Amino acid sequence: MAKRVIASYCSSFLKPEMLHIYRQVKGLRRVKTFVMTKELQNAERFPFPDIEIIPTQRMNLLRHGWLKFVKRRPPVIYRGEYQLLASLLERRGAHLMHIYFGHTGVHLLPFIEQWNKPCVVSFHGADVAIKEDIVDYPEKLRRLFEAVPLVFARSQSLADRLSEFGCPPEKLRINRTGVPLDEFPFVDRQPPQDGHWRVMQACRLIPKKGVATSLRAFAIFKKDHPQAKFYIAGKGPLQPELEMLAAGLGIFKDVHFIGFLSQPKLMELYASSHLFLHPSEMPPDKNQEGVPNSILEAMATGLPVAATQHGGIPEAVEHGRTGWLVPEEDHVALANAMQEITRSPRVLTEMGLRAREAVIKRFEQEAQIDQLEWFYEEAIVLNGAAEPAEAKPVTQLAPQFAEQVPAK
Repeated sequence: MAKRVIASYCSSFLKPEMLHIYRQVKGLRRVKTFVMTKELQNAERFPFPDIEIIPTQRMNLLRHGWLKFVKRRPPVIYRGEYQLLASLLERRGAHLMHIYFGHTGVHLLPFIEQWNKPCVVSFHGADVAIKEDIVDYPEKLRRLFEAVPLVFARSQSLADRLSEFGCPPEKLRINRTGVPLDEFPFVDRQPPQDGHWRVMQACRLIPKKGVATSLRAFAIFKKDHPQAKFYIAGKGPLQPELEMLAAGLGIFKDVHFIGFLSQPKLMELYASSHLFLHPSEMPPDKNQEGVPNSILEAMATGLPVAATQHGGIPEAVEHGRTGWLVPEEDHVALANAMQEITRSPRVLTEMGLRAREAVIKRFEQEAQIDQLEWFYEEAIVLNGAAEPAEAKPVTQLAPQFAEQVPAK
């Protein structure tokens, strides 16, 4: 039987923080995929051989204003995007379109509701929040849930949030971030004999990542470990404010903002560090984390993690066993967790070993890709578009992943 053709739609392909999407698209094996995007970014960092650039439509400004502000019609209609997408998908023989991010699915609602093939939408965190810039976003999400056969969430916590927004539980499927374990070898860590503890965090510098809490905790940690250094890999709008905070805490010379790193450089940082921080916190718009990729990568290398009881993090980090979890925005508790982890060489080593085992068990990339491909097949069958591959009924698809599929 010929492979299914899957269109992977991402508005921008790809921003630096979207490595998990690249791994997923590139890792597909039992289906054939091509990427659809409006904007190609970081092509050297994320090379992909089959990308369709959606051309920009010339805009009739008078009609644009009439449809948008008077008729309140969605942008996809007045841009003629429906015709473009339909023509492109027909030419490529696509059986299904996987739309990355819920707000993109909302933008494409008119197309999804009219196309004669199924679409699935995956939610990643920021898209499971109130979008002030999108009129009636919750109502449009409910329409989106109705229009697609399956909805993907990166964690159980995001799935629960989608249920609160009105997604039927029987449509929800959990497809976790996959980690290519061969790229993240285990490192046996021992306490530094010279006291030069290396602490790190890798993330965008935005409020929900909790970097300010990390800095305050590190300032406490340094009182007992004066030679410690803190490396922050990432960029974002909060960097000037965070640099000022580090200076105010008297730790500026020991905090290094090193920007987004290439994958080899990030691997070097994981391997040379002793402790990983990621104290995520919930902002007012409920923009929560799924399971941060950097936490999983750190755990895969055996790097002990101190994080918060936020979003999907407890689905990856088991408190006191594979890492340490503290309440959100509690820098004193985070500093205490850092002390607990670094106090005993046995804790440092054993926690790292258990962390890698947890990633192998629940987040290994090939298993997550296998699961995603079965979900594609299930969506096609549920849509009535074709017979299931190898004549397998939907109820028998991917039985090894039953724990991750909510009961119907």
